[in-house]
Amino acid sequence: MGSCLSTEGSGCCKPRGPKKGAFGQASVTEARIDEELGKIAGRMCTSGSSSVACMFTQQGKKGLNQDSMIVWEDFASRKDTVFCGVFDGHGPFGHLVAKRVRDSLPSKLCSQWEAAKARAEEANSIDMNGSVGSMNSDETASLTMDEEWKESEELEGLEKTPEMFAAWKESFLKAFKVMDKELRLHPTVDCFCSGTTAVTLVKQGEDLVMGNVGDSRAVLGTRDENDTLMAVQLTVDLKPNLPKESERIKQFKGRVFALQDEPDVPRVWLPHDDSPGLAMARAFGDFCLKDFGLISVPEISYRRLTERDEFIVMATDGIWDVLSNKEVVEIVASAPTRTTAARSLVEFAVRAWRAKYPTSKTDDCAVVCLYLRDSPIVHEAKAKKDTLQDFTPMKDNIAVTVTVSEDKCPEDQEASSPTLGRQNTVRTANCVKSHPENAEIVELSTELKHPERSQSRRSLADCLSVADDEEWSALEGVTRVNSLLTLPRFLTGDRTAGVLRKRH
Repeated sequence: MGSCLSTEGSGCCKPRGPKKGAFGQASVTEARIDEELGKIAGRMCTSGSSSVACMFTQQGKKGLNQDSMIVWEDFASRKDTVFCGVFDGHGPFGHLVAKRVRDSLPSKLCSQWEAAKARAEEANSIDMNGSVGSMNSDETASLTMDEEWKESEELEGLEKTPEMFAAWKESFLKAFKVMDKELRLHPTVDCFCSGTTAVTLVKQGEDLVMGNVGDSRAVLGTRDENDTLMAVQLTVDLKPNLPKESERIKQFKGRVFALQDEPDVPRVWLPHDDSPGLAMARAFGDFCLKDFGLISVPEISYRRLTERDEFIVMATDGIWDVLSNKEVVEIVASAPTRTTAARSLVEFAVRAWRAKYPTSKTDDCAVVCLYLRDSPIVHEAKAKKDTLQDFTPMKDNIAVTVTVSEDKCPEDQEASSPTLGRQNTVRTANCVKSHPENAEIVELSTELKHPERSQSRRSLADCLSVADDEEWSALEGVTRVNSLLTLPRFLTGDRTAGVLRKRH
């Protein structure tokens, strides 16, 4: 996201640029930080896959890719803990803000959690009924608007959650606050009219804690009592038109309204200026609106995972604007392999953009798929060194996995090079036909037993619902930007004169 359109106004949101004298030193420092982060085992922030997750991002048609993402296994030095996050930048420097939050927020969250855990242990040793992680007098004396609104939010249900949630909840709140303060003071990244969303989660064992600002989203793929795949939305898209968000913004003199040419997109505006027009109620950065109702306080939620839960999809709104939760879950579940699920989802979204909004520019897309259970043997079994595998075509709704011993098929002796995998498959199939006595059926599965898990090919029309009652968060063919900055206009005569002067 992050494209800016010319609108009428006074131009209050102009890029400020880095502070003088600080650019060189900050650049060297950040380069060193990037190098150190790259050495951390289990941390992945580019398109790829691991044993528990896959991720993929693709640039849209609006300029720089402003989406970032991260998966950090063994988070907080715990084998059972994983951190995931997706960040959607917007504004002139949104790509820098998203990258900065991606690189800094996880470490801040880990530090805050260690501190909260230490305070909880100390409090329990003094008084078993003492509050966990309560703020001291210095902290309460410096409450900002973010903290005041946080204190007014509903906190019911805490008694029903495990003890670990209290520590993680406090850690998320403080880490997000520290992150936003650091962005305000950053010497090289201009965050006055640039910012980013953040949908993040920590999975610790079977406990899931999520912190969310903005309109990126996390959805759970799970199964009901009938073993039918279903989608459960884990986070709320924090749009300005939500009653609680709108009330807060108006309380602090900000304005919420939609433009005439995009009536379905409510935006946040300054009290006396039609800018910047931010399409979300919470975000990192965007300090031009932080005194007028925009906050960076995350909405935090908890969920206890069950054996029916299979995976979590976290993505920027480039996915959710054109695909429903159900479609996203079905696409990920039907991907040929776990390592290609995120890429498949992005490719479906790009085609959906072209089909649904042919006059609109495709948005940036970033996807993280976190798998919660071990994969089925039929998909993840390791091949033995002395065998080759071939999957016969589907026939009568039955898929048969056949292995052929390499030393029993003379035609395949030459095709042992790993670079000839495609030839191996063909030759092995021929060997099965010519030497059926050497083939052994090792896996038999019926598509009828679990039709939703089959790897059948489907067209885009099959995967995209066209029901009249389907609810969509997408816009109907409008410009689709997160903020409308006030930029200078050039008259035709001025532009012509400028071209003539340049030529002469």
